[in-house]
Amino acid sequence: MKNAKLRALRAIILFPALVAGCASASDFKRPDASELAPADWRWKVAEPTAEMPKGAWWRLYGDTELNRLEELALSGNQTIAAAAAKVEQARALARMSKSQLYPNLSGNGAYQHQRLSGNRPLPISTPMEVTPMDTDSHSLSLDMVYELDLFGRIRHGEASTRNQAVANAADLETIRLTIAADLAANYFALRAKDVDVASLQRAVELRQDTANILGERFHKGLIPEIDASQALTELASAKADLSGALRERATLANAIALLCGRAPASLDIAPAAGPMSENPPLVPAGIPSRLLERRSDIAAAERRLEARYEEIGAARAACFPSISLVGSGGYLSTEASSLFSGDSATWSVAPKVSLPLFTAGRTKAEVERAKAAYDEALANYRQSVLAAMREVEDALASSAYLAEEQAAQMQALEFARHTADLAAARYQSGLVDYITVATAERNVLAQERKSALLTAQRYAASVRLVKALGGSWETGGN
Repeated sequence: MKNAKLRALRAIILFPALVAGCASASDFKRPDASELAPADWRWKVAEPTAEMPKGAWWRLYGDTELNRLEELALSGNQTIAAAAAKVEQARALARMSKSQLYPNLSGNGAYQHQRLSGNRPLPISTPMEVTPMDTDSHSLSLDMVYELDLFGRIRHGEASTRNQAVANAADLETIRLTIAADLAANYFALRAKDVDVASLQRAVELRQDTANILGERFHKGLIPEIDASQALTELASAKADLSGALRERATLANAIALLCGRAPASLDIAPAAGPMSENPPLVPAGIPSRLLERRSDIAAAERRLEARYEEIGAARAACFPSISLVGSGGYLSTEASSLFSGDSATWSVAPKVSLPLFTAGRTKAEVERAKAAYDEALANYRQSVLAAMREVEDALASSAYLAEEQAAQMQALEFARHTADLAAARYQSGLVDYITVATAERNVLAQERKSALLTAQRYAASVRLVKALGGSWETGGN
């Protein structure tokens, strides 16, 4: 009989641990996305390093004004500030979840003065006279509530919120990179617009001189009126284009001010002293696949996947008993002077077990929901990997083809200028009319503006490549 009691006691002690082992989910394993990548990417299981700052990658361009604006954006952009606050919220939630792993202690102190009615009911009939009476009560206690996390519900919940916090931190890095990349792209577009404005200003000056000369020659009867009228038409067209270019530059400057967290009127960006270099920093031919590990969006997708995995464990643990310890200890006395005497001590211990016996399928449905949420997060993770590879390939293709396009464009510009020189010479010789000259000059201006636009597009493509690689194409650090 004694041995039977010992076996029963041993079973009671070991049962929670055995069931907890069955309820605990296995450790999270990073998903393998190797089949998504082509063989020449030399793909390996990713180990995202989104926690590492992306660094001042924009310094690769060697532009001090760009450096200044980027620093303003990182310190003053309101989207970044909002994302940083969201990270702090997520971290606070993670700390709140972790606190459930420990006992909850609360101290209570109270004083009560009570008057009892002379007509109060008594528990039994008695002939004794009942009179009003005053009573005092002094109490001081320490209460404890502690849930024994034998089946991992709290641990899995805490791990889920912790991974959500890390994902939010990765989101913050993605937003910082996006803001910095958007600013750089707008900045290079603005610098290209400066080149465009300079070309148009030169065109206006030259056409003004031409219109004055041809106007005088017309009044002297040396040329037909159509030549003077065509010169005025070209002048007005150039002025209109100049106004449009200045308007577009102002729009770009306003966009940069917004990214910097400034009012447009408070941020001045002086025109460039000269044209940009036609060639942005060179991109290495070979890009190791491990650079994709730097992408914060992939890291965030992975952390959210792990958070969903932990939710499955928490949902499964809800199928098992919840065991809590509730305790209280302190002092209770009618007199403050005797509150801390031995006879005033009071305490209680109340273990509590709650077992879900019938939930109409709710517990099972929650497990199924958690599994479906994990499948969704897995698909989102794989989509992030695919999108990352596409963005890298798009940026590489843009950089390569835009370089070829610009090389051809520079040849077109040289030929256009040569054609304009020939047309001017033939016009001076009286072999062609002024419309031929105007057409040739208009073509030169169009080719100059297209060359400036292609330069901006090449710089924008290099910025997109930086963004696609998670911060830089340099393999040695951030």
